[in-house]
Amino acid sequence: MNQPLHKHCIVCGGRLSREQVDERMRMICHNCGWIAYENPIPCSAAFVTSSDGDVLLVKRGVEPAKGKWSLPSGFIEIDETPEQACLRELKEETGLEGRIIDLIGVYSQDSSRYKNVVIIGYQVEASGFPRPGSDSVDARYFPLSSLPEVAFSSHRKIIQRGLETTAK
Repeated sequence: MNQPLHKHCIVCGGRLSREQVDERMRMICHNCGWIAYENPIPCSAAFVTSSDGDVLLVKRGVEPAKGKWSLPSGFIEIDETPEQACLRELKEETGLEGRIIDLIGVYSQDSSRYKNVVIIGYQVEASGFPRPGSDSVDARYFPLSSLPEVAFSSHRKIIQRGLETTAK
C-alpha cells in the first residue's frame, strides 16, 4: 500500500487515519473532519526549437533525474498560470525569454517522489543563446539526430508531439 503524503492534519494537527471516503481510501482527521486529498502535482514544460529545428534541453542540476537531460520545466506556483510557469521555468533554467505559441498536450507521469505529476507541455518561441540557470547545469540545443536520452517519459511525449506539430 502506498504511504500517505500526510500523517497529521494540516488544520488542527490531529493524527490522520485511513478510511473509505467517496469510494476511495483516504486519510481523514477525526478531530476536525479534514480529508487529505492526494492530488497530482502540476508542472509546465517548454518545447523550444531553434531556427534549424534543434531541440532545447537542459541538464538537470537537482533531483529527480539530477544529471540527466529534460525539457526546461518545473512546478506551477500557486499564484501563476501554467503558461506563466512555463515561461518562468524557461527563463530560470536557460536564461531565455519566450513566448507561448501553442499547447502541445497534457501528460501524467508516475513519480517515486511525488506519486503523480501532471505535465502541461507548450510550444514556445525563444531566441538567444541558452545558458544554465538555477536548476540546470547545462542548457543547449541538440539536433534531432543526436538527442541525448531524455529523463522523463512525459517530456519524450511532448518532444514527439511537438515535432509532429511543427512539421505540419
